[in-house]
Amino acid sequence: MKRFREKTVIITGAGSGIGRATAIRFAKEGASVVLVGRTAETLEETAKDFPQDRTWIHTDNYLTVTCDISVQSQVQEMIKRVIEKFDHIDVLVNNAGKAIQGKITELSTEDWKTSIDVNLNGTFYVCQAAMPHLIATKGNIVNVSSLSGVGGDWNMAAYNAAKAGVSNLTRTLALDHGPDGVRVNAVNPSVTETSMTSAIQDSEIKTNKFLARCPLGRLATPDDIAGAITFLASHDASMITGVNLPVDGGVSASNGQPQF
Repeated sequence: MKRFREKTVIITGAGSGIGRATAIRFAKEGASVVLVGRTAETLEETAKDFPQDRTWIHTDNYLTVTCDISVQSQVQEMIKRVIEKFDHIDVLVNNAGKAIQGKITELSTEDWKTSIDVNLNGTFYVCQAAMPHLIATKGNIVNVSSLSGVGGDWNMAAYNAAKAGVSNLTRTLALDHGPDGVRVNAVNPSVTETSMTSAIQDSEIKTNKFLARCPLGRLATPDDIAGAITFLASHDASMITGVNLPVDGGVSASNGQPQF
């Protein structure tokens, strides 16, 4: 199915994990894909897995842009390059993020600022720069927030605060720009099999505790999240905006009590 034929899709954090899986999924569905990240080599590795069907994807159908989304001037330059190449933007996926652990008594001011800059400010900068182009195409945004943006976690003060900001920014942008024809939604993954998850302290212990209260009994994969993102970005979701969609194996269905 080529739901995104002739559509230009920007994905931040496209070099690994959820961003990589999402970029490949959009490419398979016919999109012209813009891969955004901090390392050119990882972006090119993602592009190598794009389909080789020359009817849909070839060297003119993707663009890699190295960009630190926490730097507003770099974001503005990135959007400029996208417009120069493709002339329009139809979908924006804000996936780039960084998880920093620590209680508020343990976090440095620099840790706090980094978490807010990457997870929240970066999302704001990209949304702000892309919005006029999305208004022109009646396009849409899918933010990658987190279940941590809906409820708290232990030992993740900065990340929780930043992702809560992303979740509520999503709702506000949906309200403000629905009249412009722009839909804005978010996916809220829980524990997902990515390098960022495995780098978290005591990740194996925490994973086992998570699985004990997950109805589906497994971690999400990047492909699971990519499927939800492409659905929200597609015409199939044309009446959906302002939603933070849990992709969590049913964890958020529980009130937190252990199984009896």
